[in-house]
Amino acid sequence: MEVKPGYKQTEVGSIPEGWEVRRLGECSAFRTGPFGSTLHKSDYTDDGVPVINPMHIIDGQILPTRTMTVTDVAAKHLSDFRLKPGDIIMGRRGDMGRCAVVQNNQDGWLCGTGSIIIRCADSVAPHFLQRVLASPRAVAAIEDNSVGSTMINLNHSTLAGLIIQFPPLPEQRAIAGALSDVDALIGELDQLIAKKRDLKQAAMQQLLTGQTRLPGFHGEWEMKRLGDIAHIKTGSRNNEDKVADGQYLFFVRSETVERINSYSHDCEAILIPGEGRIGSIFHYIHGRFDVHQRVYAITQFKPDISARFVHFYLSKNFGAWAMQNTVKATVDSLRLPTFQTFEMRLPPTLAEQTAIAEVLSDMDAELAALEQRRDKTRALKQGMMQELLTGRTRLVESGKLTVDRKG
Repeated sequence: MEVKPGYKQTEVGSIPEGWEVRRLGECSAFRTGPFGSTLHKSDYTDDGVPVINPMHIIDGQILPTRTMTVTDVAAKHLSDFRLKPGDIIMGRRGDMGRCAVVQNNQDGWLCGTGSIIIRCADSVAPHFLQRVLASPRAVAAIEDNSVGSTMINLNHSTLAGLIIQFPPLPEQRAIAGALSDVDALIGELDQLIAKKRDLKQAAMQQLLTGQTRLPGFHGEWEMKRLGDIAHIKTGSRNNEDKVADGQYLFFVRSETVERINSYSHDCEAILIPGEGRIGSIFHYIHGRFDVHQRVYAITQFKPDISARFVHFYLSKNFGAWAMQNTVKATVDSLRLPTFQTFEMRLPPTLAEQTAIAEVLSDMDAELAALEQRRDKTRALKQGMMQELLTGRTRLVESGKLTVDRKG
């Protein structure tokens, strides 16, 4: 295989000539968590010293639970297993690649039975090594060399023999810093999305109940049954009718939208499964589509009714009603009268219904844009990891990577 100038072929693939390849055992020490019998029931307490097992290592972070902690006395007796800032804690059972760097505020926490401590030499940047250990190549290598058939069990020898690519220390830190910047951006987007979702829920509570009225609207809201304001009917199609690259949308009993080459509806509609995940999915569509025979299509709304408003109202209120009125068969299911008799309080005019629906639709659009931006950033991070951890893209000159937080 031809190697481009400035690179060399190694056990981990093509890497820059200035990088080294070493076995992890040459530059790190390991400590497996204590045996389960070392800790007794009396050692556990609420809000004590956190014990970190694989379940607490999520997306490169350590997230303890207040119920899995031990007393200070028990932790002192297990001083060899206490974490230090800069340690890497890694799950050694189940899914490989779960690992995180111990932060300053986590000093003294306890490595659990299912975890292993990796303590790096001065020539290794822990945040860089954590990224490598979580990468697909390293995970595959660990899985290939770990013991256990029912559940993989990582041991010292497997970790010690793992071959790792190491840039010079400044570049290790630059790579880790660049990826941390992207993680921070993703975290900011996650927080913003959560905030916007909370705002939408609050707006739905206020606007869909009439507690808050939009400017210019007055009058008493009216109680109506769903069956009196729309036509409700199940579909006639089966899963066998779907086509991978079909021309029209085909709605089944899940979040996934399939495709089909024919359509039974060309209208505005709300779609709710009548079996399986009942009351949890409320697709809204305006166009040509078809539905599964276990999906209810709500169509032909009265002229003074906003289908979009009804969609928001149902998404907030119908689930609890549905669960109280299921037919207990092989699986929970809904019958037509359950839909027809569902009661709603509606604004007295189409204009007010439409205005409320527009406010909530705008909030949905903003959420969708933020989620799309977050997903693109996550994809960018994956591409960056592949480029930076293999040396295909270098951060030698500036020691950092600028991330466009607007894009």
